[in-house]
Amino acid sequence: MSSDTTAGVRALSSVSVGDALPPHTVHIDRARLVQYAGASLDRNRIHWDERFAKEVGLPDVIAHGMFTMGSAVTVVTDWVGDAGRVVEYGVRFTKPVVVPYESGADVEVSGVVKAVDAETGRVTVELTATCAGEKVLGRALAVARLD
Repeated sequence: MSSDTTAGVRALSSVSVGDALPPHTVHIDRARLVQYAGASLDRNRIHWDERFAKEVGLPDVIAHGMFTMGSAVTVVTDWVGDAGRVVEYGVRFTKPVVVPYESGADVEVSGVVKAVDAETGRVTVELTATCAGEKVLGRALAVARLD
């Protein structure tokens, strides 16, 4: 058995500022929201009860912000090759992801390398996440440590 824990992890030497990460689409439907509500213990009715969501002024049920945030960073974890290499991650929530019952919602996520620090082995990636053409996350930055 190999003790090489870096197998499959992107090498720092292969990364440059301006590199685009492969884009990813996250499809969100009501079933996923209910599953996430159970796992996260966030059972707020705005995430699964259409009538309640509309009563409180929302256009429809909305996805959990943390679900959207967590789904978006998979662009980076897949690109890096090891989720444990992401050492920092933060976003600003700019718009809710509205999830209609019939169609669900698609969040389109892309990323671009904004900084490479050869001394620390850290790579900063800026993410863009949109739904129905509108930005849903702002200031979305992930930092990964590479060898």
